Amino acid sequence: MHFILRDRSVTLGHDELTRPLGMETASRPRRRVAAPLGNLFAMAVAMLLLALAGYIVVVKDPYGGEPYAVATITRAKVEPPPVEAVDPPQARVVEGSPDIAPPNGQSAADIEKATGVRVVRGNGERAGGIVIQVPQTPIKLAVAPDKRLIERSRHGALPKLGPDGSRPADVYARPAPMLPAKTVGRIAIVMSGMGLSQSSTSDSIVRLPGEVTLAFAPYGAELERQVARAREDGHEVMLQAPMEPFDYPDNDPGPHTLLASGAAENLDRLFWVMSRFSGYIGVMNHMGAKFTASEAALTPVLKEFAARGLVVLDDGASARSLIPAVAGGLKLPAAKADTVIDATPKASAIDDQLARLEAIARERGVAVGTASALPVSIDRIAAWAKNLEARGFVLVPLSAAIAKPGRV
Repeated sequence: MHFILRDRSVTLGHDELTRPLGMETASRPRRRVAAPLGNLFAMAVAMLLLALAGYIVVVKDPYGGEPYAVATITRAKVEPPPVEAVDPPQARVVEGSPDIAPPNGQSAADIEKATGVRVVRGNGERAGGIVIQVPQTPIKLAVAPDKRLIERSRHGALPKLGPDGSRPADVYARPAPMLPAKTVGRIAIVMSGMGLSQSSTSDSIVRLPGEVTLAFAPYGAELERQVARAREDGHEVMLQAPMEPFDYPDNDPGPHTLLASGAAENLDRLFWVMSRFSGYIGVMNHMGAKFTASEAALTPVLKEFAARGLVVLDDGASARSLIPAVAGGLKLPAAKADTVIDATPKASAIDDQLARLEAIARERGVAVGTASALPVSIDRIAAWAKNLEARGFVLVPLSAAIAKPGRV
């Protein structure tokens, strides 16, 4: 039910309809009045915030009033630690007065004469007695086997001449060293019996200079690995071929021995021996006094060496050997050892033979010695080689000592 009172429309609920007209109740609603004090408080807060914002902008306080301190940091000059001068490995400079020769006998004048280069100090002042010893770059031998130099056989790979005429004796050789101006003579040493004893083989590879040539017997258990290790250390290698001695078979060089009366079988035996490993420059005899004294037995074997681009070495143990003479007729590069260094395996006797090698090299310009891989031989040769150049001699590989075919 609606009642119209002037211009206002009022909706009456159930309680109002049932209440008697003209009577008021105690719970009459209060009229809301806006309090002016609330407006004043809001304005005051707004002004305070504005003032705070202005303070921050003007004062530029990034820490918003938090306490802080200002510390000045200065950059101190730090001196680098002293650096100790280090020479290159194995390189040193020996200085002395012009009247005092350096330990190896060379002066600045010697170096200038040999090289054509004037020797001066860092300030441009000419040096007096000064020797600059520069470490040598390790010598790397050619990889073996070279596929160009391989012939397949029923026994295995055999060396041969390459299609372009390359010889295994040249490809697998250690490069010849440069000779100082005052070289008295060249000396080559071949150590035999490699591969039969692991300890002796390892000692020879490690302790002997790289210029020493190592000859391997064909009977070792790990020949390819040992030969590869020797060549990695710079040693050129040879193959030892067993040949018949006069007291054979009581004195037996080993299986597949080349016999003075076995011409029909000797080449097959030789091919077995030659197939045991790769990378050798040539062949030397193992025993063989009877075989090397027979021209008929020796000639076919040396022809094979010549046709395959190898060299041959007579170990010098037999005075009746025909190797140098037969090789000369075949144009086969050959050499005969001037002395067996450890024919008497005693330190004093070995030292005497090494001195004899020096005398031969001084007289002829070159000398060749052979030795077995005995501990005493390794010891004495290693000690002798240390000061060899100070005496005017140069140790060379065998390939550098074979100057022409048929050298006797």
